[in-house]
Amino acid sequence: MTTIRNIVLVHGGFVDGSGWQGVYDELTRDGFRVHVVQNPTLSLEGDVAVTRRVLDSLDGPAVLVGHSYGGVVVSEAGTHPNVAALAYIAAFAPDKGESVNTLIADPPPGAPVPPILPPVDGFLFLDRDKFHGSFAADLPDQVAAFMADAQVPWGVDALGGTVTEPAWRHKPSWYLVATEDRMIPPPAQRAMAERAGATVVEVIGSHAVYVSQPAAVAGLIRQAAA
Repeated sequence: MTTIRNIVLVHGGFVDGSGWQGVYDELTRDGFRVHVVQNPTLSLEGDVAVTRRVLDSLDGPAVLVGHSYGGVVVSEAGTHPNVAALAYIAAFAPDKGESVNTLIADPPPGAPVPPILPPVDGFLFLDRDKFHGSFAADLPDQVAAFMADAQVPWGVDALGGTVTEPAWRHKPSWYLVATEDRMIPPPAQRAMAERAGATVVEVIGSHAVYVSQPAAVAGLIRQAAA
């Protein structure tokens, strides 16, 4: 019997919560109560506060789900008492004292480098012309172009925010590895998942796997809720 009925979805950098719509549709069809966090991605502290406000409002236990940078947010916010399980979707899963900056500091030779432009006024964007290939290679041209033009500024303070006590040390976790990811290298995803002791599912997909393959992502979340 599934006892967890609440799902909380946390997006990553450069995007907003609307990318979760396919996953939302899959899960609400099954009777889950799905909450989509619109974290402003200005600072880790601010995003954790927004996420915890959503968790405060729940009437029971939840699976807390993070994509990409959202994995940092759920690692920090997931110690909330309403969080029963964690799900990482092609996401960073930092340990204590780690941040996005520390996790991407030493890419292995030959690993794809995300086309992040130099910061302007403390904010980052992806190179529009390289967005499709790096972030959303398995999405149609028109969809990827819209996502590139609808980018949300990612604050450098969010990248530098460090986790104080990772929730995966205390709660069961699941991890979906996107095998064709060109933002977070799949070997890094596997290493973070193994360190977290996560149950791992691998899907052939880009970094935008939560958009391109919502059924597979929802399937992993259902496992975490069971």
